[in-house]
Amino acid sequence: MSKHREKETADKVSGAPKQEIIDEPSGVSAVEKLAENAEKQAKKARKEEKALAKAEKKARKEAEKKAKEAKDGKDGKDKKSEKKAKKSKKAAAALAASAAAAATDADTRAADAAPLPKLFEPLTLRSVTFRNRIWLPPMDTYSVFAQDGKPTPFHYQHYVSRALGGFGLIICESTAVAPEGRISPNDVGLWEDGQVDAWRWIVDDIKKAGAVAGVQLNHGGRKASTGSFSLGYINQTVPEERGGWQPLGPSPIAFGKCATPTEMTVDQIHAVVDQFRAAAQRALWAGFQVVEIHAAHGYLLSEFLDPLVNQRTDEYGGSFENRVRLLVDVVDAVRDVWPAGLPLFVRVSATDWSVEKGSWDLKQTIALAAKLRNHGVDLVDVSTGGIVSGVSIPAAPNYQVPFSEAVHHQVDIPTTTVGLITEPRQAEDILEQDRATAVEIGRAALREPYWPLRAAAALGVDRNDAPYPPQYIRGAYGTKR
Repeated sequence: MSKHREKETADKVSGAPKQEIIDEPSGVSAVEKLAENAEKQAKKARKEEKALAKAEKKARKEAEKKAKEAKDGKDGKDKKSEKKAKKSKKAAAALAASAAAAATDADTRAADAAPLPKLFEPLTLRSVTFRNRIWLPPMDTYSVFAQDGKPTPFHYQHYVSRALGGFGLIICESTAVAPEGRISPNDVGLWEDGQVDAWRWIVDDIKKAGAVAGVQLNHGGRKASTGSFSLGYINQTVPEERGGWQPLGPSPIAFGKCATPTEMTVDQIHAVVDQFRAAAQRALWAGFQVVEIHAAHGYLLSEFLDPLVNQRTDEYGGSFENRVRLLVDVVDAVRDVWPAGLPLFVRVSATDWSVEKGSWDLKQTIALAAKLRNHGVDLVDVSTGGIVSGVSIPAAPNYQVPFSEAVHHQVDIPTTTVGLITEPRQAEDILEQDRATAVEIGRAALREPYWPLRAAAALGVDRNDAPYPPQYIRGAYGTKR
């Protein structure tokens, strides 16, 4: 009878353990057979052991391979995850940067959209654009020492420096339309062609500096031939031997201590109209972009306006229409030669500050401004006084602003104002309140040629928006070094 037993082996193919059943016969033969079988079994066992070892080795290799693959797979996943995380982080950073840039752009756009102070808003009249509304008014310098009416290097430096200083318009000083129209023998002029070239280099460089070049044309009338710092005779008529001459006027009424003027004939009046026309033509040849006709401060054209000075009984005196006739004729004559694309200004004294009945006043100024607008005048430069002597003028900051405001609104015409305006906030308030279209900085500009640059800093204008010449921007207000 055979005995059965179980033997633990390993599958030859897979190497997996399994249970094997062995029959063990009984008796002698069985012992022999058992010995033979034992030898076979031993060989087989050795063979199986080898196979098992081989299978185990293979299994280990397979396990190691799978483990490696599993590890590599995990590492790959980790690397992928890391790469993805990095990519996400990068994308998030880019998104944040984009958002920041968008915010910056929005801030920039908001800053760009924020209005500049009124002083630094451009203004266009006809075809001429002024970079800002801070203008240099005409101020006499009495510096033509050769007495030939030709501007000099002093005038070049004086005007071009203020153009570099940021002013939007430079109105060059009272420029005589005739030799006898000079306020002083030391005045500049445009009464002859030879004076054009002397102006041209000044005008060219005013424009190169970014400002508009303007000129004030004038005839001194009964206040002509008066003294200057180099001649003396202040507020008096200069004698002929010192270069003076006999002044002209609408009536033989003297101004203060000056000589009594010769009353002008109608032919002389007509000649003055022609002189303004010719001077305007020369101003155009010199390159000026604005002409201002001086009808203020007691010079010839304003003398004809005021009944206290003009006591004529012909077509140039008496009624309002007669008294304004000469100025209107001059405006028409200048407009005839002055191109349609270039603006024309007139400066007026809105009041003579006299308490006498019938004197020149704001009401007449408003009526005059309406008439001038209809004759092609683009802006009224509103000042006061200087027409009659011996009056009391209540000079104080902004004392002339109400006159500009009244003309501006009642006539609906651009105006400027001037007189003791010295501070940026003061000037800005005038424009914000719509009391004038532009502000003229006069005597303050004599001591501070770069006043507009200080005003820009005071009013919070970015230095890149302020009228700095590129050569000067590194020294802008607020620069740290």
